[in-house]
Amino acid sequence: MSYENKSFNENRGENRPENRNESLYSKRIKAGKRRTYFFDVRSTRGNDYFITITESKKRFDDNGYDRHKMFLYKEDFNKFLAALTETINYVKTDLMPDFDFDAYNHDQENEDGPENTTTTSSATPLQVSEGSNVDDWKI
Repeated sequence: MSYENKSFNENRGENRPENRNESLYSKRIKAGKRRTYFFDVRSTRGNDYFITITESKKRFDDNGYDRHKMFLYKEDFNKFLAALTETINYVKTDLMPDFDFDAYNHDQENEDGPENTTTTSSATPLQVSEGSNVDDWKI
């Protein structure tokens, strides 16, 4: 599920209300029964943007959640995506070439509906070259 903050323009600028850290955009990924990942776009006081990646795990004693948060700034977007893509492709092509990674897409189908399900081929890894720009990639 993803959403866009409809009141974004009202919250921009120096005189934003206290909810300054509100997400401008968010994507949630359920991963198993106890784990959820959140990808949120937020803005700085200077109207710059960054991404927070949060892992939220339900505690075994059902007494709340453990959260781990990572901040990703624009100057690192391309390097981060290239390293993540290279790492995932290594697992898919070198370590587990016969594994059907698409078999796990059913979780997203239940969450977003079948029309929003994206399937990717595990046989064709994304090619990322050093110094390439994420905007130029064809997926």
